[in-house]
Amino acid sequence: MLRRSGLQALQALLELARHGQQWSSVSAIATAQELPAPMLEQLLLQLRRAELVESRRGRQGGYRLSRSPEAIPVAEVLDAVGAPLQLSEGPAEGSDGRAETQVLQSMGQRLQNAIERELKQLTLQELLFDLESWKEYLSNEGGLMLG
Repeated sequence: MLRRSGLQALQALLELARHGQQWSSVSAIATAQELPAPMLEQLLLQLRRAELVESRRGRQGGYRLSRSPEAIPVAEVLDAVGAPLQLSEGPAEGSDGRAETQVLQSMGQRLQNAIERELKQLTLQELLFDLESWKEYLSNEGGLMLG
């Protein structure tokens, strides 16, 4: 399951991606995504440290993506805010010495590796496409959905 901080970071970056290279204030992002501004500010600072966003002070300042959405993998966003996707922990390796336990632990590790590979390939651009597709679908009450 995704941690709340990971979901909120992705929401903020999707909002920035929707605005291209325009600067967006914390309050504008918070309002658009219904996120608490103080928490959002902390997430944006973490994302800035990871060089996923850039910031500018002043009246015309705010935040924007530091690179194009297609160059930002979801895994990098989750790592930046300390929220990598993890399967729930199973029993400790070799805990009961049964072959079945080892097989299930191996399966869990394979699933975790597959998730990590997918998150490294999935980009913010793909999520943005999905977001726009869902908005179109929902606004047309059941129209054609792509993606």
